[in-house]
Amino acid sequence: MELRQLRYFVRVVECGSMSRAAIDLDMVQSALSQQISRLEGELSTRLLHRTPQGVAPTEAGVAFFREAQLTLRHAEQAVRAAQQARLSGSVTVGLAPTTSAMLGLPLMQAMRLRYPDVRLHMVESMSGHLSTMLDARQLDIAVLFDSRLHQARQAGGGRGWEIVPLLEEELFLIRRAAAPRMPAELAIADLADEPLILPTGPHGLRSTLDTAFAGAGVAPRVVLEVDSLAMLMTAVDAGLGSTLQPWAALGRYPDAAQRFQCARLTDAPARRVNLLCSLSDAELSPAALAARVVLEDCVRTLVAQGRWVGAVAISHRFS
Repeated sequence: MELRQLRYFVRVVECGSMSRAAIDLDMVQSALSQQISRLEGELSTRLLHRTPQGVAPTEAGVAFFREAQLTLRHAEQAVRAAQQARLSGSVTVGLAPTTSAMLGLPLMQAMRLRYPDVRLHMVESMSGHLSTMLDARQLDIAVLFDSRLHQARQAGGGRGWEIVPLLEEELFLIRRAAAPRMPAELAIADLADEPLILPTGPHGLRSTLDTAFAGAGVAPRVVLEVDSLAMLMTAVDAGLGSTLQPWAALGRYPDAAQRFQCARLTDAPARRVNLLCSLSDAELSPAALAARVVLEDCVRTLVAQGRWVGAVAISHRFS
C-alpha cells in the first residue's frame, strides 16, 4: 500500500465521482480506477459502491476513509518537520589568500546550495595568523600550510586538532613578464642569486621554502618580506624581485599570462601541502562538520576539473 493510493481514495470519496477525482488529480480515469481496484485487492474488501451517478464509500470504505485522512495528515506533518529541521547554525572558515582565490567562491556557493540555513563566516589571512586564530577557537576550520604541523601529525603529535592532508601544490618561481626569460623548470639550486620576495618566517609557505632551501644547501637571497599576497604580487609586478608561490597566487589576475612568467620548481621538497585543520570533532557543531565535508568536496572537484593548476588532491578522510 502506498501513500498515493490513500490520496487517490480520499479524493474519490471527497468528489463522489471517479471522473471528477481523475480530473482533479490530473490522471486518466482508467488509471485511477485501476489504482482503487488494486487497493481493494490488497485489503480484500470492497471500499466503494459504483453507480451510474458516481461512487460512495461502503461501510468498510467509510472506516478506511477516516484512517486514510489521519495517515495523510501525519505524513504531511512529517514532511514539515523534516523541512523545518534543516541544518542550521554558523561556521567560521579560515583560508589563506592563495587558497581563497581558488576555493573561496566555490565553497560559498556549495554551502549556499547544500545548507542554505547555515551562516558561513569566511576569514582570509596568512597561514600563521589562521593557526593562531584556530588555537584561540576563533575559527572552526582552516586550511594551513605549516610543514611543522604536517611533521607533527606524521609523528602522532599535534595541537588537539583534526589535521588531514588535503592537497599538494607545486611551487613556481614567478617574475614579472618584462624580466629576462627563464626556462619552464628550475631547481632550488638555480635560485641562489635570485632576488626573492617572500612572506616572513611564521607563515606556512615560508617554512616549506626554508626546508627546501636547507635541504639543497642554498641560502636564499631574500630582498623583501611581505605578509600580504596582494602587496607581494604588486612588488613582483613592479620588478622589485621574484617570488615563490603556488599557481593559485595568480588566481586573481585575469591577465596573469601577460603580466607574469612562471617556472615550475622540480625539487621534490618544494611542494606545498595544504592541511585541512579543524577543532576536534567533539568541539565542532553539526554545521561545522558538514562544512568540512563540503570543503573537501569542493577541492576534489576543482582538482578533477583541472581548475586548480599544479594541485593534486590527497585527502580521503572525510569522503
